[in-house]
Amino acid sequence: MTVNNLKYLHYSILLVSVILISHPDGDSALPDRCAGIEFDAITPDDKGQTFFFKGDHVWKGFEGDAQPSSQYFKELNGHVDAAFRMHNPENQGDHDHIYLFLDDKVFSYFEHTLEEGYPKEIQEDFPGVPTHLDAAVECPKGECVTDSVLFFKGPDVHVYDIVTKTVKTKTWPHLPACTSVFRWLEHYYCFHGHNFTRFQPVTGEVTGNYPKDARRYFMRCPDFGHGGERTTLKCSDFKMDAITTDDTGRMYMFKGSNYMRLDTHRDGLHAFPITRSWKELTNGVDAVFSYNDRIYLIKGDQVYIYKAGAHFTLIEGYPKTLKEELNIEGQVDAAFVCPGQRTAHIIQGRKITYINLAATPREITLDAPLPFGDIDAAFCLSDGIKIFQGSNYYHYDSPMLLVMSRIAPIPLKVTSAMVGCED
Repeated sequence: MTVNNLKYLHYSILLVSVILISHPDGDSALPDRCAGIEFDAITPDDKGQTFFFKGDHVWKGFEGDAQPSSQYFKELNGHVDAAFRMHNPENQGDHDHIYLFLDDKVFSYFEHTLEEGYPKEIQEDFPGVPTHLDAAVECPKGECVTDSVLFFKGPDVHVYDIVTKTVKTKTWPHLPACTSVFRWLEHYYCFHGHNFTRFQPVTGEVTGNYPKDARRYFMRCPDFGHGGERTTLKCSDFKMDAITTDDTGRMYMFKGSNYMRLDTHRDGLHAFPITRSWKELTNGVDAVFSYNDRIYLIKGDQVYIYKAGAHFTLIEGYPKTLKEELNIEGQVDAAFVCPGQRTAHIIQGRKITYINLAATPREITLDAPLPFGDIDAAFCLSDGIKIFQGSNYYHYDSPMLLVMSRIAPIPLKVTSAMVGCED
């Protein structure tokens, strides 16, 4: 063997050794978002799973390791500039599709399959929107004036109206330069570096103490508060103070000073301080029910009524006492209103009271005993009523069957399909 060949062999062995020492499996090191990643793009998919993009890798969900982005979007070859999930319920052929942007091209995916005809020039799908974007996010009507998409490039925000296909450009110099933007539970987050800033999507206004470290909120990282300390709610440990569903089918569960909103299709389960949505409720709630596009929260002898919408707004003149609002007194353990009805069912100990919400002042139409007490929470859907005691619940087909019962039925176990806990 020649001297040159020996030198080459020595160099090759050294190079391979360095690679194997750095990466024992022989693979490139995976990016670690807990080390402080600046994401290229963030978007949920049609099933509600959130994807965080960095280079040619992606994270699926709020915990777990990075994976090649081509595993989910096989036509991608490298990074993306921006991404969003389309909100266009008037056009079901487009609604919930994921749009990924790279340079001057746009890719449209549904169920992780590239739509026919893509990629396209950005101008074909979004006339007036610039190329080489920094970020993008959907903005449904009610949160924006119309169903829109916000495209970010430098200090400018290009508001694209989905119906008219027109663009209005705004400048928000007070907002940090967003490398990705994420809409989650009707709130908007500008990610910059490993931090994020929450903003109002029409004005760009920032309220509150920002920026905040994304590792504390949007991923599970060791030694990082909120997100790092978050544990999955076990169904066997399920115990709530109150539960209700609103007119859109969203479920709200309250425990102590926190609440969880469950929307299994789009957003999953996550805990937030109650004061985030209902700022006047600083000490938790005892019971809750929804009626006529309003949510009633009961704490002690006080009733707080909020108008539902993108954000909850306390109705003027509230809170009021239980006596003033519902014509009852005493501790309330649980409450519910069935869909399409106007009767509030208030549970106190081993008694249930029917209250006509259409009457002014409120009219009590029935007082009846219950077959058991120690009830934590209750809610009513089209398939009947669920009465909760810790991790058990009782099912009744109707309020009348509940009232007519003289003994408690066999308790059933809370499941992940019901409330998003872990079996």
